[in-house]
Amino acid sequence: MELPKHGANPQHVYAQLEMEQPARLLDFSENVNPAGPPETVLKIWGDLVEKLNVYPDPEGEPFVSAAAKFHGVEKENVFAGNGAAELLALVAERYRGKRAIIVHPTFSEYEATLQAKNVELVRIFSEEVTGFTLPINEIMTAMQSASVLYLCTPNNPTGIMPERADVLKIIQHGMEVHCEVLLDEAFIDFVDESLSFIREIATYPNVLVVRSMTKMYAIPGIRLGYVVASKTVISGIKVLAPHWNVNGVAAQIGLICLREKSYREQAIRHSVQEREKLAAFLTSNGCTVTDSVVNFISFKLDVGRDASKLYKDLLMRGIVLRHTENFSGMDGRWFRVGMKNRAMMAELEKGLVQWFAEN
Repeated sequence: MELPKHGANPQHVYAQLEMEQPARLLDFSENVNPAGPPETVLKIWGDLVEKLNVYPDPEGEPFVSAAAKFHGVEKENVFAGNGAAELLALVAERYRGKRAIIVHPTFSEYEATLQAKNVELVRIFSEEVTGFTLPINEIMTAMQSASVLYLCTPNNPTGIMPERADVLKIIQHGMEVHCEVLLDEAFIDFVDESLSFIREIATYPNVLVVRSMTKMYAIPGIRLGYVVASKTVISGIKVLAPHWNVNGVAAQIGLICLREKSYREQAIRHSVQEREKLAAFLTSNGCTVTDSVVNFISFKLDVGRDASKLYKDLLMRGIVLRHTENFSGMDGRWFRVGMKNRAMMAELEKGLVQWFAEN
């Protein structure tokens, strides 16, 4: 039985498994900041009503200019979209009928959007035995006959951040062999903005960086993301997008969110604290845990324990983990857990303590 390919919307998991859904759910399958949207967004919510009866700016303003200023690039280097998912679909058209490299395990939308454009896929795997580190030599060899390499930095679902020197080596090699590199930085703001490659696009025009506003700012319901690349690449993406693809409410909220420095810093501190606590707890119970640097971790049970049983047993308790059935290279043996508030994390640990004792 095929489970939903994304986290969140847990009702679909229960429906697919034909399980009765408990009245109260604790959803760890999505990775949104548990703090909720910034207070400044909530305060101006009433004022945003005036945006409802006015057509939004077709260029995604004022958000696009704010994002350009935030990253120190020109606004012609930025294109906003209805979430990173839309941007990935638009970018995929650039590689129609060509060859793309995907490094698994990773976000399923890369393959889904590329396959829809008849792109030939080259699948490379980061191995468990090496801690899911990038197989640099294999990647660079494959790049010699490919049009693009997709890299998730930090990676989803492992949470691992590749070494900057390795990513730079790959990008420079891509310049030599005419292979573009798409970096999905959806979670990099949970680590350190200085690690972003956005400022490098002037030096490396073969780089496209996709960013999401959803995770850090807890605004998945309005859908907002952006891509930063050379002006030529951005111009090519623009002609593919529908007019008014970013709604006026989202564009205004995005502008406000980018000003929230203290909010971001607090989110990082909370993420680190809860991640380290959970990692220590899981390790002490014989689990293998990924070396995540973001607001989620992945873990695997020790030998002899049934991953499928854990997943379903927790579902019956109203605790929803992110399965890895559709993450090639993890194949259901691992789970991903998003960091939530302290109370939710305590309930998760309580449920796991009981399950470990009984299994």
